[in-house]
Amino acid sequence: MQTEIISKYMNLAIDLGNTFAKTGLFDGQKLIETHWKLTYEELLKYVQSINPEYVMISSVSYSEEELKEEIPIDGSKVFLLKSDTPVPLTKLYDTPNTLGADRVAAAIGAKVIFPEKNCVVIDMGTCITYDLVDAQDNFHGGIISPGMRMRFKAMNTFTKRLPLLEPPQDFPALIGKSTQTAMQSGVMNGLLGEINGIIEAYQADLTNINVVLCGGDATFFETRIKKPNFVIPELVLVGLNKILAYHL
Repeated sequence: MQTEIISKYMNLAIDLGNTFAKTGLFDGQKLIETHWKLTYEELLKYVQSINPEYVMISSVSYSEEELKEEIPIDGSKVFLLKSDTPVPLTKLYDTPNTLGADRVAAAIGAKVIFPEKNCVVIDMGTCITYDLVDAQDNFHGGIISPGMRMRFKAMNTFTKRLPLLEPPQDFPALIGKSTQTAMQSGVMNGLLGEINGIIEAYQADLTNINVVLCGGDATFFETRIKKPNFVIPELVLVGLNKILAYHL
């Protein structure tokens, strides 16, 4: 669907990071279009061009006041997901004020797609988060772990002789035959073992778990995880749209 014929009554979900923004335009629960890696200036121009009826934002870098002032629609129609924002999920988390908005939105996105199912949501970005949300829409919490590129960077930063590497195009063999391939195996096979081990540990508490992956590094691991899984890049956007609907 072309941007110029999109109705202003559609809703926009924005996942606004430190550097770039991701957006999802929705007609009800139907995702119409997405944009990735928008700068803040590009984001403002995009919002102005489509003039959505409502906007829900997850932001790590802008305050609600800034966003309502700068987003080019009526400020009363701009919502920022905060720690105290009511959501269609029960947070069984000891410090809900420290719970990242992206983790909440991803968990809710998983429940939109898999209602009445137990889900482990794995978001593979700068850090990797593993969150358990059960069939009764209870968010139990989970794990925060260093991400794949953070692990490569740590080996280079904290040692004198190990180079800074990127993940290889092909998944590395378990046994590396050089320093470079041994490092790549250590990061990626180590992370794969971590993922499978955590999923198995969660299964000890809950059966019939759907494993839902999102984040930029998910595609490296999706075919190697033991438990059947689903890769949904738009998961946070789907969750933000559901939270927006919850407030209208």
